[in-house]
Amino acid sequence: MKKWIGGASLVVLLLVVLGARGWSQSQQPLLFGVIIWRSPTLTAQFWNPILRHVSDRSGVPLQLKVAPTGPDHTAMVRRGQLHFLYSNHNFIKENEESGYRVFARPTGDAQSGEIVVLKDSPIRSLADLEGKEVVFPHTAAFLGYHLPMDSLLRKGIHVKPHFAGTQEGAMTQLKAGRTVAAGVNAEVMRAFAQRENIAYRVLWSSDKFLNLALSAHPTVPAETVKAVREAFLKMADDPEGAKVLASSAELLKQTSPLAFIAAKDSEFANMRRFYRTAVVKVELQ
Repeated sequence: MKKWIGGASLVVLLLVVLGARGWSQSQQPLLFGVIIWRSPTLTAQFWNPILRHVSDRSGVPLQLKVAPTGPDHTAMVRRGQLHFLYSNHNFIKENEESGYRVFARPTGDAQSGEIVVLKDSPIRSLADLEGKEVVFPHTAAFLGYHLPMDSLLRKGIHVKPHFAGTQEGAMTQLKAGRTVAAGVNAEVMRAFAQRENIAYRVLWSSDKFLNLALSAHPTVPAETVKAVREAFLKMADDPEGAKVLASSAELLKQTSPLAFIAAKDSEFANMRRFYRTAVVKVELQ
């Protein structure tokens, strides 16, 4: 685990700074922080082409910033170190003072967290997990840790949690048989299972939440936010943008390409409510 995180940190340091055509050399890129669900390399391969297109269309240079771990991402959000976010960590109660403003979100239905096992596993119910080792992405994962662990604790079921670092890291450990169950993002699990040819069963599923949002820090000028927002909202209807989104979707074997619609903070009220009443401890470091 420590070796993987060390390697991930090195990859993060090597992420390529985006360079859109026609930018001024003196124009500093704005940091675009993406929640880490997959490896830093795969995250960069998915997001760099998207950010390059948005930068070109908006005239606002954006630089991908991937923290090595989920808690590191949470801390960056809390300190307001990122100009733009694709995340849900700004909805954590302790992070609300950072002031990030939602301006868009992905299209599609709300998502759920799950606790899953391999299809041939002898585990048949949550009660069967008592005392067992269960893997989760990291302590800051909403769908993959906060929701499933909160449910387990409320039911009086005590497991031995292990943390893989990312959503797909947890799924990889489940696939390898290193753990009997995993807490996951349902959508990411479906795509991973299709890509890796894994048969699995769902033991538990949470209520649905609008999961991720595009947000801007309050220090980013309104005209800059508007330009970036418009570029994201129009990307799926732009022939070049559609090609970029389709290519990124193919990389992850997603059933449909990413696309964005306008959104506001109030659409994520149920997530804020969860964090205000959660039994599970939300670790920020």
